[in-house]
Amino acid sequence: MNTVDVQPLSPTIVGALQHVCTATLTTVLLKKGLRNVWMRGTRPLAPGQGRRIGRAFTLRFVPAREDLATPASWGSPISTRAAIEAMPPGVIAVVGAMGVTDAGIFGDILCARMARREVAGLVTDGVVRDIPGVLASRLPVWCQGTAAPPSVAGLTFVGWQEPVGCGGVAVFPNDVVVADDDGAVLIPAALLETVVDEAVEQERLEAWIMQEVQAGAELPGLYPPNEAHRTRYEAWKRQR
Repeated sequence: MNTVDVQPLSPTIVGALQHVCTATLTTVLLKKGLRNVWMRGTRPLAPGQGRRIGRAFTLRFVPAREDLATPASWGSPISTRAAIEAMPPGVIAVVGAMGVTDAGIFGDILCARMARREVAGLVTDGVVRDIPGVLASRLPVWCQGTAAPPSVAGLTFVGWQEPVGCGGVAVFPNDVVVADDDGAVLIPAALLETVVDEAVEQERLEAWIMQEVQAGAELPGLYPPNEAHRTRYEAWKRQR
């Protein structure tokens, strides 16, 4: 089993990202040439989950194979249960389930255990099961919905803390995930500080642009700002 130490996120980074939406992050990453960072199918399971930020703790499923995908496998040393016990507080569990929507990767008990371990959230391109209990666990979940059958009905669990594909996005351990009402976005670990700085500035600029729009300004030359509007923005920023 490939193990990777989880690097804690600094409170400064977390605090900054609490005020940056995933839409802004995709724009900033697009400017850096990264187009494939939004995980398809990662929708909030319940309204009001808010924004969650954490290092990616990855789990990987492959297609079901009848000799391996059995209820007995849940007691194996390589199991979703063992992976959950390896999760440190504050991570976001990113589960590559190949977009399978007829087998729930986790149910109420596993989600309750993750919540007890202070996992920040669960992001998957698959589905969950035991929906009343999952909601009762208060673990924030982003997924494609729900299905009654267990994971072994359609998937084989093979490991954790290795690169996975989730919603068409390559996710490596220690990448950073931000999830909100628009879904889940990946920030590559090596680009974290640069992306955060630029995203905070982008949010500030767009707040000023919204202020101008609400005051009746026209969009051409304002969004994006031309030189004259950029000068006005810089003056506004200095005053703040």
